[in-house]
Amino acid sequence: MWAPDSIDGAAVLRRNDADGFKHYLDDESWLLIRFSGTEPLLRVYTETTTVDRVAELLAIGASAAGVEE
Repeated sequence: MWAPDSIDGAAVLRRNDADGFKHYLDDESWLLIRFSGTEPLLRVYTETTTVDRVAELLAIGASAAGVEE
């Protein structure tokens, strides 16, 4: 399991593995890596404070999952 202490400079406050691997960050962002329940896909989701940070966190999540762009 991928369990970093920080992601893109923000500390990981807690994790939830009930539906994938969701990391809650100290800047009120979160990053979720999970398998789709209906398709053979891996999904990476995030919610954060700026548009630029969305792309950064999605790229970090994809890399952590072993997906190369």
